[in-house]
Amino acid sequence: MTTTDRGSGSGQRTDVDAAFRGSATYRSLGEQTLSPAEERFEKGRRTVGLFLAPVVTVVFAFLPLDLPRDQHLLAAVLLGVIVLWITEPVPIPVGGLIGVGAIVVLGVVPADDALGPFGSTTVFTFIGAFILAAAMLKHGVARRFAMTILSMRWVGGSTARVIIAFGLITALLSAFVSNTATVAMLLPTAIGILSVIAKLLQDKEMVAPDFDPLRLRVGVALMLMLAYGASVGGLLTPVGTPPNLIGRGLIEEATGERIGFLDWMLMALPICALMFVALAAVLLLLNRPEIRRIEGVHEYVQQERAELGPVTRAEKNTLIAFGITVALWIFPGVIALTAGTESDLYTTISDRLDEGIVAVLGASLLFLLPTDWKAREFTLNWSDAAKIDWGTILLFGTGIIFGSLLADTGLAETIGTSAAETLGLTSTFAITVFAVLLAIIISETTSNTASAAVVVPIIIPVAVAAGINPFVPALAATFAASFGFMLPVSTPQNAIVYGSGVVPITKMIRSGISFDVLGALLIVVLLPVLIDLVLGVG
Repeated sequence: MTTTDRGSGSGQRTDVDAAFRGSATYRSLGEQTLSPAEERFEKGRRTVGLFLAPVVTVVFAFLPLDLPRDQHLLAAVLLGVIVLWITEPVPIPVGGLIGVGAIVVLGVVPADDALGPFGSTTVFTFIGAFILAAAMLKHGVARRFAMTILSMRWVGGSTARVIIAFGLITALLSAFVSNTATVAMLLPTAIGILSVIAKLLQDKEMVAPDFDPLRLRVGVALMLMLAYGASVGGLLTPVGTPPNLIGRGLIEEATGERIGFLDWMLMALPICALMFVALAAVLLLLNRPEIRRIEGVHEYVQQERAELGPVTRAEKNTLIAFGITVALWIFPGVIALTAGTESDLYTTISDRLDEGIVAVLGASLLFLLPTDWKAREFTLNWSDAAKIDWGTILLFGTGIIFGSLLADTGLAETIGTSAAETLGLTSTFAITVFAVLLAIIISETTSNTASAAVVVPIIIPVAVAAGINPFVPALAATFAASFGFMLPVSTPQNAIVYGSGVVPITKMIRSGISFDVLGALLIVVLLPVLIDLVLGVG
């Protein structure tokens, strides 16, 4: 282990910086500092999952359901994998790999078809972003950013204000930059802020000398604010997240109603604002920071900033690589604002400046920009890159595989149409509620993009068959597709913050389900009213 005997009870002083650099997606019980009650709970949870997952899979596989064989087996395996993800009897990335293996062995799809989606651009976004984050942490750039935010007097003294301010920055950025890119670029700063708070708690003897900085409640709140804040901000503009573009295109094609950039923002702004308030309340209540006000933080930060000294060559190189990457991530959004999302220029630029390709090219600069040319030393070595959280990359890759299979086998469509027929939906309100719930449920185990691509085409014919204008329920499904806050595989941003090692999956589920419910209520209640006010469509 890279930290000083965490969990040993020896009283040795924890190396906070090493704890954050050495954090992992999954830690065994022996690698955590747990109270006796927590240890009993964790052992029980993991033991139950070890036996429950195969039982659930086998029982569901033998149920006499009127489903095609591939859909039936896929559903059985996916249920077992979800049990593994929630109970963690094996490392979460391994749970996903077991599921993918089971799908191929059971003959649901051939191996090449199953593994193909793992080459998704999102996987390469993770790789590039994690390498950039490794450089920012290694050379202290993240710490400088954190100190800048904390040095603002109105922010620095209150842990709640730190979390809220950071969430606002995240939400505003993600309105124009992809949610994944926003979280990837801000993650090092979040870790820097958390390490400063952890060190201050340590120096003021508010925690035990051998405390585990990865288990602070303030860390859970900060990291989940980063992930969920990006999802909230992504709703604000049509280009904020891919589901928005997918849903808008399908709605315009089906109804002939065009949703302009400004119209979208006018509809989304009240929902986003209220969702952000709800988010702050949920996270701060469920993950109450260890201390509400950190006295002396301003003086502490000023002292730390002075000790950082002038910006080094390595920091400058890291900032160059980071700046170029962010600029290229933002550029398609600028083109969308000026030329429109329908223009050939936007299509060409967004295709060529793919977010995953930009991420790996930006990360590659770290191995090209020298810190000492004579010694042929560069900003980052491969040994540094090899330490990134490959577990999170595997985890989200398997999540993408399951999302693709849900769509390709037709299981998602079967679930949607069967539920709609069984429930006998006949009103705009009922179909809207169904659309929101279906989009959220599917987005919990697949990407938001896959959720929108699957659910919106289901909802439109359901509404038409009921003699209802599909505009409201389809747009509600589009918004709800950006939800899915419970699991690391629900969204790329969830996976990124889970990879920090700061957010236990039980905390993500507890906070995520609360926010899912509040967000669903806001969409169902507010969106029809806003659509009527802005577009006159009811």
